[in-house]
Amino acid sequence: MSEEETRLYSLHVKLYIDPAKVDEFLDALQPAYDAVIAEPECKFFEVYTLPEEPGVFKFVEHWQATKQWLMDVQVNKPYYKPYYEKTFPMFVKEREFELFVRMPGSRFGYLDKDFFLPGPE
Repeated sequence: MSEEETRLYSLHVKLYIDPAKVDEFLDALQPAYDAVIAEPECKFFEVYTLPEEPGVFKFVEHWQATKQWLMDVQVNKPYYKPYYEKTFPMFVKEREFELFVRMPGSRFGYLDKDFFLPGPE
């Protein structure tokens, strides 16, 4: 495998949803989220929100893949179509994308053993 193939990419997507449509958005997201986390290349996917700004979300996804594969294959998976059809009308602003590459080694990587303890619902 080339160095690029072994990189861990971190995709950050910021979304702006009509605050009145948040529950509907999350319901529409669930099937796509479930399909994404079933992909063997997906190593991490969490959804964050800004409580002081209802309707603002950030997706953080970590992928063990090439950038080319992410752009050509992953983003074109068929399970995104129903998600896009349902959610695009809910957007109040264009999505923002950032693609980062993980720093090599473990010098700047840490995960607390209790990281995934259940939080408040």
